[in-house]
Amino acid sequence: QVQLVQSGGGLVQPGGSLRLSCVATGSIFSINAMGWYRQAPGKEREVVASIYRGGSPNYADSVKGRFTISRDNAKNTVYLQMNSLKPEDTAVYYCYEYGTRSWGQGTQVTVSS
Repeated sequence: QVQLVQSGGGLVQPGGSLRLSCVATGSIFSINAMGWYRQAPGKEREVVASIYRGGSPNYADSVKGRFTISRDNAKNTVYLQMNSLKPEDTAVYYCYEYGTRSWGQGTQVTVSS
């Protein structure tokens, strides 16, 4: 089993930046692909970005060029750097581990002036 603990998020003005972090503990040797999802009020949860241990990242079209997913395997941590934030990026963000289908606890990101 894998446990995911998130940090980061908060309130930012449009055009601002935030970074989310997600630390994995437990059966971390099994971790391969990880990702970030988000869920806005009244909407379904959607994938934002994903990354394999040794592969290229993938992004939703809505965040390409603005968000960057990265991972530090030595620290068992995955990051989501969010730049040029827009009000429509407002959502609860979750990290996800694909092998065990484990979710982080979620963190609120609010983009508003």
